[in-house]
Amino acid sequence: MSAIPFGTRLASELAAKRHLCVGIDPHAPLLADWGLPDDAAGAERMGRDVIAAAAGVAACVKPQIAFFERFGSAGFVALERIFADAREAGVLVVADVKRGDIGTSFAAYADAWLRPGSPLEADAMTVTAYQGFGSLAGAFGYVQDHGKGLFVLAATSNPEARDVQQAVRADGRTIAQAMVQDALAAGNPADDHVNSVGVVLGATLRLADFGIDVSAPPARPALPVLAPGFGAQGARIEDAGAIFGGLGWALLANESRSVLSGGAQGLDARVRDRAEAVATALTV
Repeated sequence: MSAIPFGTRLASELAAKRHLCVGIDPHAPLLADWGLPDDAAGAERMGRDVIAAAAGVAACVKPQIAFFERFGSAGFVALERIFADAREAGVLVVADVKRGDIGTSFAAYADAWLRPGSPLEADAMTVTAYQGFGSLAGAFGYVQDHGKGLFVLAATSNPEARDVQQAVRADGRTIAQAMVQDALAAGNPADDHVNSVGVVLGATLRLADFGIDVSAPPARPALPVLAPGFGAQGARIEDAGAIFGGLGWALLANESRSVLSGGAQGLDARVRDRAEAVATALTV
């Protein structure tokens, strides 16, 4: 029997008015702010504290893997412990790995981050499809048969990306527009309310510049949008409706610094406050 689709599990979070995705970004300045050492042990402590604060409050967490990878094998051990805490607490984990390759190489990335029983097993992972959307095929089996999810980078806030993401393909679609449309077509066959494959769209962008139409009504199943840029990066959650329009029904507002800054003291309250603010803005 196939596992419960990621889209179904995500739909349950959204139905409970949980739209906040808490980033776990243990970079050196934040670790110092927490009074923690800039090492794997410090990163693990931060991550496990975030899991405890997010359980039952946020829709998911998003560990930025680069901040763990820099510590080598010890960083991956820290991740394994954080992921174990999340599974025990029932917190959805989106591994922010941004992996992309072709053939067996990408399939191996999917094995690492999505295979049931892997020490690094997450519920979903971020991916790049620079080599074409079909290059992600090595993960589709995990989406369809094991209840996993993907978030495909489509329109990102870094200015260097515009030349590629706004480029127009032979079929008349921009690269970003194609990623949005192809993601919606690549979900789990059992997806109903929310698709198991979503996209990453920066909240600080004007999506029309990327050929992405936000005026259309929500698709069915709705396309999940993982949206960095709220909080410290300048986007206001109160403007989410104007930014994402019909794409905002299954919005996951990612916030990191606005939640993590200030250290462990007060973390629970900051997560609750931001989760409530996001929920209020998206249900008005």
